[in-house]
Amino acid sequence: MNAKPTSIDTSQPADDGRKPRSDGEQSRERLLHAAMRLFAAQGFSKTSTREIAQAANANVAAISYYFGDKAGLYQACFSFMCQPEPDNIALFAQPHFTLRQTLEGYYRQMLAPLLAGEDAQLFLRLFYREMLEPTGLWQQEIDNNIKPEHQAMVVALSRHLGLEQPTDDVHRLAYALAGMAVQIMVGRDIIASITPHLLAPEAIDTWGQYLVGFAEAMVLAEKSKLKQGKA
Repeated sequence: MNAKPTSIDTSQPADDGRKPRSDGEQSRERLLHAAMRLFAAQGFSKTSTREIAQAANANVAAISYYFGDKAGLYQACFSFMCQPEPDNIALFAQPHFTLRQTLEGYYRQMLAPLLAGEDAQLFLRLFYREMLEPTGLWQQEIDNNIKPEHQAMVVALSRHLGLEQPTDDVHRLAYALAGMAVQIMVGRDIIASITPHLLAPEAIDTWGQYLVGFAEAMVLAEKSKLKQGKA
């Protein structure tokens, strides 16, 4: 879950030389925004096109015109909110990076969705719904984004551990490192209820610093274990 959610702005742009959006573009964006809220709250199967159109103040026929059908609209919502960042892997998988630089880049892109403010909650709920009621899009996210980033992290960890080839233990370590960031996102409601100030935009950087420290200790512990095994 490391793609950055994209906010939808349905307001008219200021007089900055850009052409104002057409009524059709605004209608399409309203449908996307309404659909994302409803799909995130109710899931794909329990959300009707009529309900989406009503929430978007649009005609049901507009969904067919812009997206084909409900499945096409859902695909558009998921794709819009889960646009992968092409430089995610480059942020942490540079061969010249120190261990700390690797971990700093890794958590920077992992925690990026939390910087979306209120849209972060919508982004995460849409992910949860897809995981609970898979339509196939979650598997695409795994194949296209999560798996390549995991593999890149495993290669980077192997380098820092002095291993020529990744082992199962390195995979376990990579899952554990990712799990610390995922827990913050999955447990966002809990954190918001107990210590809401820890989710303020300015607090995300502190989260990253803490995670880097925890992760560095875990990697060094694994490295020490490997040295003891060779002794």
